[in-house]
Amino acid sequence: MLLLLLGIIVLHVAVLVLLFVSTIVSQWIVGNGHSTDLWQNCSTSSSGNVHHCFSSSANEWLQSVQATMILSIIFSVLSLFLFFCQLFTLTKGGRFYITGIFQILAGLCVMSAAAIYTVRHPEWHLNSDYSYGFAYILAWVAFPLALLSGVVYVILRKRE
Repeated sequence: MLLLLLGIIVLHVAVLVLLFVSTIVSQWIVGNGHSTDLWQNCSTSSSGNVHHCFSSSANEWLQSVQATMILSIIFSVLSLFLFFCQLFTLTKGGRFYITGIFQILAGLCVMSAAAIYTVRHPEWHLNSDYSYGFAYILAWVAFPLALLSGVVYVILRKRE
């Protein structure tokens, strides 16, 4: 049982790390000496030094991506906190429904953010020389892991 709890906590922390990195790092779109994330557009020299960073556009779709990524982090942190609270207060045989629901909400938020970004980014970057960066990919990886973690929480029963 202890090994199962440790595995669930490691999975949850891994999802949190993926969410934080994908939200913070400036690598959602890369190419031609430019890197773009949810917050700013940066141009770099060939040696890798950053020349200029400008705030990202104020498009409504980009603000919705920013909001849903932040919501996914909030839901996941809240889910981890609720898990520890329920771990010590839940009666024997009880299920971790609230924890699972918040983790599933975190997964749905990150999926929504990545899907909106996928559909709308050509309006922002018309050049086809750009490609998706690793932070964008980490957001898509966090989606199924968060859903899996949420489902595990819903199925999990508390034992002695």
